[in-house]
Amino acid sequence: MKILLIGHGRMGRMIEQTALAAGDSIGGVIDIGNLSDLETIGRVADIAIDFSAPAALPAVAHYVRMTGAPLLSGVTGLSGAELAIFDDLGHFAPVMHAANYSLGVAVFRKILGDVAETLADFDIEIVETHHNQKADAPSGTAKLLLEAVDPHHKHTPVYGRHGAPGPRDKKEIGVHALRGGTEAGTHTVSFFGPDEVFAITHRASSRQIFVNGALHAARKLCLLPKGRYELQEILFGGKQP
Repeated sequence: MKILLIGHGRMGRMIEQTALAAGDSIGGVIDIGNLSDLETIGRVADIAIDFSAPAALPAVAHYVRMTGAPLLSGVTGLSGAELAIFDDLGHFAPVMHAANYSLGVAVFRKILGDVAETLADFDIEIVETHHNQKADAPSGTAKLLLEAVDPHHKHTPVYGRHGAPGPRDKKEIGVHALRGGTEAGTHTVSFFGPDEVFAITHRASSRQIFVNGALHAARKLCLLPKGRYELQEILFGGKQP
């Protein structure tokens, strides 16, 4: 697999190193200093892998429309309007965006729907922890987990509490962000019921799990027809909630 790497920060460099070690090749590297090269570089790889920043999305989208190159994006902090751009890009190429490419998180997300349905009367709280350099909060993964437990948006997310908010509303889901040290990422979804608590936790020991998952998904994505795909479809087949 030949990769056009967009974003050459920590994740980008890890993807480059892991891909080369696996026998893949790099068709080009785009970073903030040469972002304009996307206007002229042409189709130089089997797939573009983007772990840059939201500000690069217009240039990346233009590149996909111009070349029809498959795109796998792991950019976090995108708005709803920015995420909707991937629907349009699916008319030009196979594309996918995920906030977390960990296989464990994919399984976590898959089973949460069943748990939430069974424990429908329980209070739900989500806590995510990341390193002190993470720019966005809550994490993209926390948002994915929120969507998994409340796919029809029947609850109201509450992002932290302070002051005197009063008793907890049955139709709210607390989402809390912790930041500190070098934590790669820990996510816990807790279900609080009468006299019992059920909680699921995923803990990342390093960013390597995201790199491995992204490359695994990229190898599958570049063989698919045009369209927008979800990681759940790639891993488990069919549409997932």
